[in-house]
Amino acid sequence: MAVSRGRCLLQDLLDRAGIKQAEYARRSGRSKRVISHFCRNERVMLPEDLYTAAKILSCSMEDLYEWIES
Repeated sequence: MAVSRGRCLLQDLLDRAGIKQAEYARRSGRSKRVISHFCRNERVMLPEDLYTAAKILSCSMEDLYEWIES
């Protein structure tokens, strides 16, 4: 089975948690610009970004992307 990344779900999870991108950027230590890129699917989150997001948002790393199995 092959697996590929689909759409980044960071913005959906931020909305659900009531956290603005700027606040998330402050908490994560990443720039607002990078967070915006993640949320618009213009840049892929690194494993360290996934781990940080999972900790901040109390979710699993897998929850941050749609995963496509083929």
